[in-house]
Amino acid sequence: MAEMPPVRLLLLSLLFTLVIATARDSVGNHDDDDGAALLAFKVGIRRGGSSGPLRSWNSSTSFCSWEGVTCGGGSGRVVALDLSSHGLAGMLPAAIGNLTSLRTLNLSFNWFHGGIPASLGRLHRLQTLDLSYNSLSGTLPDNMSLCTGMTALVLGSNNLGGLIPSSLGDTLTNLKKVSLTNNSLTGAVPASLANLSFLQHLDLSINQLEGSIPPGLRGLRSISHIDLSANGFSGALPSSLYNLSLLRSLQVEGNTLQGSIPADIGDRLPAMEKLVLSRNRFSGAIPHSVTNLSSLTALRLGWNQFSGHVPRTLGRSQDLRYLELAGNKLEADNSRGWEFMDSLANCTQLQYLALDNNSFRGQLPGSVVNLSTSLEKFFIGYNNISGEIPSDISNLAGLKVLQVANTSVSGAIPESIGKLANLVMFFMFNNALSGLVPPSVGNLTRLNWILAYNNNLEGPIPASLGKLKDLNILDMSKNRLNGSIPREIFKLSSLSIQLDLSYNSLSGPLPSEVGSLTNLNWLVLSGNQLRGRIPESISSCTVLEYLLLHNNSFEGSIPTNLKNIKGLTTVSLSMNKLSGTIPDAFDGIATLKELYLAQNNLTGPIPAVL
Repeated sequence: MAEMPPVRLLLLSLLFTLVIATARDSVGNHDDDDGAALLAFKVGIRRGGSSGPLRSWNSSTSFCSWEGVTCGGGSGRVVALDLSSHGLAGMLPAAIGNLTSLRTLNLSFNWFHGGIPASLGRLHRLQTLDLSYNSLSGTLPDNMSLCTGMTALVLGSNNLGGLIPSSLGDTLTNLKKVSLTNNSLTGAVPASLANLSFLQHLDLSINQLEGSIPPGLRGLRSISHIDLSANGFSGALPSSLYNLSLLRSLQVEGNTLQGSIPADIGDRLPAMEKLVLSRNRFSGAIPHSVTNLSSLTALRLGWNQFSGHVPRTLGRSQDLRYLELAGNKLEADNSRGWEFMDSLANCTQLQYLALDNNSFRGQLPGSVVNLSTSLEKFFIGYNNISGEIPSDISNLAGLKVLQVANTSVSGAIPESIGKLANLVMFFMFNNALSGLVPPSVGNLTRLNWILAYNNNLEGPIPASLGKLKDLNILDMSKNRLNGSIPREIFKLSSLSIQLDLSYNSLSGPLPSEVGSLTNLNWLVLSGNQLRGRIPESISSCTVLEYLLLHNNSFEGSIPTNLKNIKGLTTVSLSMNKLSGTIPDAFDGIATLKELYLAQNNLTGPIPAVL
């Protein structure tokens, strides 16, 4: 082989040196480009305060050390930008598209608005894009389909609209997670999504999507989570979805879907943990095989048209935490149908049980007291059930909400109710309850709401209710309560929504402590035997909107300082023994719409303002 001439060797050596130098310059230029892009990004946004994470973004340090910036090991290029939950605002600058080595971009939980810049389509290496929980608007850029390596697209909780591009399923075939929840997207689900064979998580909930759910979604053979809730989907749920054997969560709540649950669902979805079909138009029986879903933690079938009996061995799903069967046509009576309640005792982690608004009949099962001590919310009202509330209801020590309303349940409220120390809401209205209100209710110091109207409760109102310092609503109207109203109740400044003791047989004066109800909107004491003067202190109830004292025996003049209650819309003082003239005080209440003063002993002219 001939030896290379020295001149040619020298030229090649110089050329090699030039190539190396050019390459080094090129890397340096890319570094400079990334730094310039980050500074342009900083200029394009704003923060509410003078301090913040972007204060470190200046030329005195390498941009690789800036807050939220991660550079690649040997390249010196920006590969990740994570500024989630930093309170940033403004429009997303197009300069972000110059970070061409970016693999992760997370700007979630900020205040960005405007459109998603089309320049993101230049980020060909991008794998994770998370812009969720901002105020972004406009449509999804078509050229986002150029980011072919993307595995996670998370744009939920924005104001995005328009159609879901079909290119999403045509080109972004590496996607494992797609979350577009809580936007204003319209149209149909593109059939091309069936191409996303690696997809594990699909969340299109809370949009304005419509049409049928594509049967081709059976192609999502890796899918474990599907959420299509709160849209306008109609038609039948494709039977092919029940063949996705890795599916752990299927949520389609709040659409107009119809059809029935396959009889063999328990065999086809062995991994199912959360099945949510509520608020649709599904019908038929709940198949017995649903009890084979041994990993089930949430079964929500409420507000459909399911009928027949609840599977008697439903409690085989021992991990069940959330069971919603309300709002259907499910049946049970004293001879058959309540067996499932016995089996639910096996669900030791059950926290939520809704059986209300069905066709259940017969005695309230005694096994209700064997439910999990973890149970927090129990709804069984709006059924034709009867019997009494068992004294062992106190076993359900974790209860926060107890609803036994609009039934034929009778008997007394057990004294043991006072052991439910975690109770926050107590709904016992429209029943046939009788006897005294147990003083132990005063032990339920976390109570916010007591609704026990339209029963046959009798005797005095326990003064112990004055210990309920968190109470917002007290409604015990339309009972047979008697005696005076305890002053302690009028000292509950927490009463902010309603105090309704109307249509009982309460007597005595209205205490001056009524003026302590400074946060109350509704005061309803009509239809009793209250007497004496309406206390002047009532004017301290400055946010009162409804004052209903009619059909009592109040006497004396109408307090002139009612004009201090500027938000009054309705005042009813009729059918009392009030005297004197109609005060001009009502002239100063601009919001007043209804005033009832009939059947009193009032004299003098009607004020011109009226």
